[in-house]
This record gives sequence, structure tokens and C-alpha cells, in this order.
Amino acid sequence: MPPADPVALEEAVRVALTGVIDPEIRKPITDLDMVDHVVVGENGRVEVGIRLTIVGCPASDRIERDVRQAAETVAGAGMAEVVLSVMTPEQRAALTERLRGGRAARSNPFGPGSLTRVIAVTSGKGGVGKSTITANLAVALAARGLSVGLVDADVHGFSIPGLLGLVDDSGLAARPTRVDEMILPPVAHGVKVISIGMFVEPSEPGGRASSVAVAWRGPMLHRTLNQFLTDVYFGDLDVLLVDLPPGTGDVAISLGQLLPNAEVVVVTTPQPAAADVAERSGVVARQTGQRIVGVIENMAGFAEPGGGTIELFGAGGGAEVAKRLSQGQPEAVPLLASVPLSIALRRGGDAGTPVVAAEPDDPAARAIEAAATALAARPRSLQGRRLDVSVR
Repeated sequence: MPPADPVALEEAVRVALTGVIDPEIRKPITDLDMVDHVVVGENGRVEVGIRLTIVGCPASDRIERDVRQAAETVAGAGMAEVVLSVMTPEQRAALTERLRGGRAARSNPFGPGSLTRVIAVTSGKGGVGKSTITANLAVALAARGLSVGLVDADVHGFSIPGLLGLVDDSGLAARPTRVDEMILPPVAHGVKVISIGMFVEPSEPGGRASSVAVAWRGPMLHRTLNQFLTDVYFGDLDVLLVDLPPGTGDVAISLGQLLPNAEVVVVTTPQPAAADVAERSGVVARQTGQRIVGVIENMAGFAEPGGGTIELFGAGGGAEVAKRLSQGQPEAVPLLASVPLSIALRRGGDAGTPVVAAEPDDPAARAIEAAATALAARPRSLQGRRLDVSVR
């Protein structure tokens, strides 16, 4: 039964609203100053005014529904009305300032001193399943209760939106929401995602947006990666994964400049030719000051139904890359996982539902889960981080 006192009822509704989370910003609407008013009528009916961040907010229906449900848990079924309005420019500016936590606009929150663990996933060549591994690692880490972000830095070959189910039937990726100069990334499987694929349009009527070619050179690539890090609001992340393009080109060098504290995971296949090239990507990462924390071997032996294993791409490449990359480091580079060829892994990528979520008992899913466990349990390095202590 709702409180008889209108003042007590209003206060109870406001308390209930603290449980309503903005689906894009992932914070309570009460913390975001989105509650404009709560008014209790003579008959006990409650009117809740909500200020949306922008006109046409894509989350407006969900926010309205969640607010009504929260208010009705206190006022009673059918006794709550939600009135939507939009923040003023001044209110939006105050919101973005609050979200930045006093950090200057267009500054990188993931540089040295950040509490967020940055893991860059790289490979020497394309076609080894690097993006598939990255997407599954992100989902596996998020399933452990970690706050996870994912930057698709493979600008020329972006595929993360499709792998995580953030595309429609035409290949058009989900669009981020802009609040002034702040970009709110879409969320899939608990992972906040940004990709250049979310900004491109089909080059011709009826064409697929996912097939658009992005032909940019170094300066534009650096600017794009920098904007993903500075303008996208990820909030407080435990882990930021960066899906790098294959090879040792401009983006890999830019990452070393923008995120010198990043840890690097190298993805390879078992065949010696791929292992040779994968080693080069790890060497470049080390030259830019980053630390190699592991190797993942993809497309390993396929387990036959009757037992036995078919090694279509050979064997031992992952272990060999880990061995070579261990040279010159104070600690050995581990082989985090050997992921077998898997129909379920391929099927999950095509469907936009990573195998670790869709078919967790598949051998490939178990191998990726093992890699996620090893990365999550790895102690944090203090290299490059400021320690707030003073010497007396």
C-alpha cells in the first residue's frame, strides 16, 4: 500500500527512481539529473517528469517504461504518469562535465595512470580470426562482472559490429548517440562498443553499409583512433580491449603513442608461416614500449567425432610464437589458449552471438574462456602509473 502522506509518497518514488539506469550511459537517472519533478496529486496519482539528454533519444521508450514501473511499485498499478522533456543546452553541458569527472574535454582517460586495463589484440596477418577472438574475449570478460569496452581500431577491415550483433539486415551498424561533443557507444552482450562501421553509410542506394571501403592514410587513422579514446564516453572501465588491424602499420604505431601502457595479446594460427609474421607484430608492440602478455593460437586441430584430431593448419605455431616473444622480456610470454577449429565459433560470428555466450560448452568457447580467465587473473603492472605517495 502506498504511503498516505503525499510528502512520504514523493520521497518513496524518488528512492525508487534511483534504481532506473540509463541504458546508454549506464548510470542511475537520478545521478544524471534527469528527474525534473515528482508531483503527487490529491488522489495519490504520481506524475514524474524526466529530462532526456537529446531530442529523439533512442532509449526514450525504455527509460519511460522503466520509470513508470519504478513509480508504480510505490504508488500502485496505473497510478503513475511519465512526462518526457529534453535537457537544455546548459543542463547537457553540466551532464557532460559531470560524466568527465572534471577531466578536460578531448583528453584521453586511458593513458598512463589510468586504472583501466588496456589490452590490444594484434596479429601479423589477416584471416587468422583476430577480431572473432577479440569479440569473444570481451564478452567472456563482461560475463565475469567486469566493465568492458571494445574499440574496433581495424578501420579498413571493421567487423566487430557484425560479430557482436550490432548490425541490421542491410548491414547498417547501430549508431552511437551524441550528447553535445560526447559519444555514447552502443552496448552488446554487456560490452560497450565503438567502430568506424557505426559511422559509414552505403555508397549507393540499396548497398550494404558493411561493404563500404574506408580508404584512409596514417594521419586520418591516428585522428580516428584518438577520437575514439577521447570523445567516446565509456565510463569507468575495468578493461578496454582494442582490436588492431593486422600487420605493423600506422594504427599499431598510433596505439603505441596514445596507449603506451597497453598490454598486447598476439593471435596466430598453428602454421609456421603465420607464426613468423605474428612474431613481427609483437616485436613492433615491444618497440613502442608495450608489454606482450600472451599468445592465442586460433584454428588449431579439429576434433573428429570418433576421436583423434585433424590439424588442417599444422601444429605448434602458437607455442613457437610465445617462445620467440619471450626472448628479451623479464618474464615468459604464455600461450594463453589454443582455440580449435569450430563450426560453432564460425556460426556465432555470422549470427552476431559470440560462441562464449551462445554455446559455452563448445571446445572453442572453453579455450577462449580459459584465455579470459588467465588475462583477468594476471596481476596489474605498475609501469607508467603514478603512485600517490611522497618521500619524507
